[in-house]
Amino acid sequence: MRRALFMFIIAGGLLTVGCSSSSKSASSSSSSSASQAASSASSSSSSSASSAGTNANVNVAADAKLGQILVGPDGKTLYLFATETGTTSKCTGGCAATWPALTAAGTPQGGPGVTASMLGTANGQVAGQVTYGGHLLYSFAGDTKPGDVNGTSIPNWFAVSPTGNKAGSG
Repeated sequence: MRRALFMFIIAGGLLTVGCSSSSKSASSSSSSSASQAASSASSSSSSSASSAGTNANVNVAADAKLGQILVGPDGKTLYLFATETGTTSKCTGGCAATWPALTAAGTPQGGPGVTASMLGTANGQVAGQVTYGGHLLYSFAGDTKPGDVNGTSIPNWFAVSPTGNKAGSG
């Protein structure tokens, strides 16, 4: 019985990866280890993304399958959430732990191939969230190294192309 409960809690945690505008998570002592692991992955990814000082650097990288994609200052893939319109984030609660916002304290900077006029910030998931082409930018806690595009396997999440569209969509 206890093992079945634990497996149910783990499965429930995995379901929040897809995210929705009304994602809520239940707390229990048996799920605190899973929550701490997700939180640790999130804070690692989030602090890496915003560790560029007063501004975030957005660059372009090549992916064999998706073509040119945007990456954050840590070299990890940046994503957009297709169900969002404008700069109001639908990724809150448990979703935010899995999909931390790329943030900037100042003006975000773009490397070669990034259109500077498409960069901005908004008060999306958090204040100072970086935007590109009107889309809020997120990293994915499941990407552990530069070049990972694991978030593209999650429905409604897409790597961002330098044109500001979904990467690989033509």
